[in-house]
Amino acid sequence: MKICGRDFSKDTIKRIQSVVDMVPAISRRALSKQVCDMLDWKGRNGKPKDMSCRVALQRLHRREQIVLPKAQAFPTAEPKEAPVSLVEVSCTLGELGSVEIIPVGKGNREMSGIWNTIMARYHYLGKGPLCGAQIRYLIKSSTYGWLGGLSFSSSAWRVADRDQFIGWSEEARRENLSQVVCNSRFLISPTVRVPHLASHILSRCIKRLGQDWLERYDYTPVMLETYVEQGRFRGTCYRAANWQKIGETRGRGRQDRDQACAVPVKDVYVYPLRRDAATILCKQTVKPIPPVLQQKPAADWAEEEFGSVNLGDRRLSHRLVTIARDFYARPQASIPQACQTRANTKATYRFFEHPATHMDILLSQHTISTLERCKKESIVLAAQDTTSLNYSAHPATANIGPIGSYKDGPIGLLVHDTMAFNIDGVPLGLLDVQSWARDPDDFGKKAKRHTLPIEEKESYKWLRSYEKVAEAQRTCPDTMFISLGDREADIYELFALASANPSAPKLLVRAKQNRTLDDNQGHLWQHLESLETVGIQELHVPRQKNRQSRIAQLEVRFAEVTLKPPGSKQSLNPLPVWAVFARESNPPEDVVPLEWMLLTTCPVSNFEQAVEKLEWYAKRWGIEVYHRTLKSGCKIEERQLGHAERIESCLAIDMVVAWRIYYLTKLGRGTPDLPCTVFFEEAEWRALKAYKHKDASLSAKPPTLREALIMVAMLGGFLGRKCDGEPGTKSIWLGLQRLDDLAHMWRVLVEHIQPKRDPPFL
Repeated sequence: MKICGRDFSKDTIKRIQSVVDMVPAISRRALSKQVCDMLDWKGRNGKPKDMSCRVALQRLHRREQIVLPKAQAFPTAEPKEAPVSLVEVSCTLGELGSVEIIPVGKGNREMSGIWNTIMARYHYLGKGPLCGAQIRYLIKSSTYGWLGGLSFSSSAWRVADRDQFIGWSEEARRENLSQVVCNSRFLISPTVRVPHLASHILSRCIKRLGQDWLERYDYTPVMLETYVEQGRFRGTCYRAANWQKIGETRGRGRQDRDQACAVPVKDVYVYPLRRDAATILCKQTVKPIPPVLQQKPAADWAEEEFGSVNLGDRRLSHRLVTIARDFYARPQASIPQACQTRANTKATYRFFEHPATHMDILLSQHTISTLERCKKESIVLAAQDTTSLNYSAHPATANIGPIGSYKDGPIGLLVHDTMAFNIDGVPLGLLDVQSWARDPDDFGKKAKRHTLPIEEKESYKWLRSYEKVAEAQRTCPDTMFISLGDREADIYELFALASANPSAPKLLVRAKQNRTLDDNQGHLWQHLESLETVGIQELHVPRQKNRQSRIAQLEVRFAEVTLKPPGSKQSLNPLPVWAVFARESNPPEDVVPLEWMLLTTCPVSNFEQAVEKLEWYAKRWGIEVYHRTLKSGCKIEERQLGHAERIESCLAIDMVVAWRIYYLTKLGRGTPDLPCTVFFEEAEWRALKAYKHKDASLSAKPPTLREALIMVAMLGGFLGRKCDGEPGTKSIWLGLQRLDDLAHMWRVLVEHIQPKRDPPFL
């Protein structure tokens, strides 16, 4: 189980208990120090995390996993409150004289007493206690004396709007949370009325906090946070000091295990201490695949993708696998229909409400399994794209926002995901998923986008996804990853990121901007159009609505070009890339000719390599098919869960189910002679054959994967005529829903009738 970010195995718990049994009189403090040494549990400053260890031991004791020695009572040495007189002050900032911000040093009982007195007397939250690592300051005027104080301490463990703003994964949050520091107290005495004093103090304190924190804890934080209670304060001083409001809390405190939401709602403000704060906080150590996954084979696909997810409770982990199986068996069903029984339905809803079932945690094992599949490929195409989930039919759902181009339009969630494909177009799994809701108050602020750094824009999703692909590249060094993006990904900072490291994943993006080129090459489109055609590539264009399918003749040109940075980003360097330009010649009348302008960091030196890049980009369409499978096949937009966080938890499972359906469909085309027993249970393929051939013989041989998939597709409406081609994902997901009922009936008949009847029955 995982407590306070550390894994406590059964062997570890036994070792801890053995220490207590050997020395029954050991103090809890001494025990925690021994456990820190045992687990090599240290903070960023290299010192043992003694307090976190004591919290973990106490939780193990409450769960009856260990028996701790009786707590010893010691006299407290907390500084007493000191007599402090605060005078009435009403003047300008300049009339205060010299204003000092004085850190309260460790062991300075006099200064601690003054700080405690001021906070206990005037701050509505009192003097504390403060949580974790902390620094306190006093504010003093050379003319009037003490004016107030403030403190910075450990950040909140989990806040939805803050975590969404940063965009970190669950593992990255656990790993980097200490780099976020909370402004837990800020007080200007009510006897002091000086305009602009509060924002002045905040700005000055921010400038010195990094160095003070470094001297005390041996590392520098990268972001500050604070929480302003609605109805009590307006947060004016924070906004004046350039803090950014990013959302609000849910009205739950640290100890609100019953989700009573009994505390006031607070506005969430953050202040990045450096421009790349979000990038630093999102980085995480690439962990090797646990050996246990290689030793114990999974029973089925659900265990392979979800079985090793650590939710801190085996019952939750077991429920996760059960939900995945139920959703896959009936992909288009509502949650009650998929779960079949009232007990399973209630358990599923409770699962999505549990705070441990965060999307990143639920997808963690699937990502590891995806990397294992990627290791078997020489080239992996990592296609990333954004899709919207429309919940306008359920407007009462909490924490959703606009998804259209105007404020009063449809509402829901936005999802940006990265799917790995091999060069044959078979989906290998998800590498990254980002989900968020837009703030309605941000509409009408497009004019600011040119002045904001890329880290504060929604388009940063492309760079964050690329970073995830880079992590996959480091995990799979023998596989070349290509990050694919459509025209929305034509972002200069993305090319700069991909060009910074030669060993990073390659980038292939369809251009949208007619960028200025360096070396007097003019503009991108005009330069490529001026070059001679190097060859003609035929491309099959499928039928669309009333438009017939056709073979398009594409004229191909390519060149190495150097992109100049946009006018607003002159601090960036020019970037050498390769451009591949393909345009349809002689298109049919009333048909817009096909035209692709691709920019890539992959070298292109001949016609064959140019065609290869076109073929790679064509595989990006697979993620569009995947999104259609997710929405139409798994009906994710029809989930009624009441809150965006619960929807995201459900979405994590539905996304893997949608991938599984798509994967099965593509694999049936690529490896048709594979035995169907790889994907289908015995009851499933026997029920299929019995239904198809009207033969219930138990001696029947299992069909091939292609034969089984065609039978499943026929259950979903596929006719199987010569002109119909191969079945698609839609007929597969419809067929799977019927197959589950057939397989269940087959098991009933075999169990209750077959022993009484021989030979086989109908």
